[in-house]
Amino acid sequence: MAGNSQLTVAAHALAWIELHRRIGDGTATSEGVAGSVNTNPVVIRRLLGRMRDAGLVHSRRGADAGWVLARPLEDITLRDVYEAIEPSPLFAMHRSDPNLGCPVGSGIQPAMRPVYARVEEAVRAELARVTLAEVLRDVLASR
Repeated sequence: MAGNSQLTVAAHALAWIELHRRIGDGTATSEGVAGSVNTNPVVIRRLLGRMRDAGLVHSRRGADAGWVLARPLEDITLRDVYEAIEPSPLFAMHRSDPNLGCPVGSGIQPAMRPVYARVEEAVRAELARVTLAEVLRDVLASR
């Protein structure tokens, strides 16, 4: 099972948008963010679109088109970003119902559901402890 990199890419995009603002290069574009992430601008636009819908960024049109943060990085946590881009739970049950005539098939979902709920809450709690300002600080310190 492959890991999901969307949270990392989203945090990267927000940190880049803020750094771009700090150095005075104007509004951040999807192309600029994509160049830093090393991906297609369409991927970045889709991700930023979900973050816009969640109130984390604003998009601008016209001569100064691009993306800006909707609030300071100090006020955005990794949980905020996670919830904006990952609406589905970390773990899911079977795509189709298991054999309910089987003792394992009938009991696996009730056994796994509370485990998954605890894991999900632990992940969200840990992500809530970290702001994007801290992420950017650590990024810049690691250079």
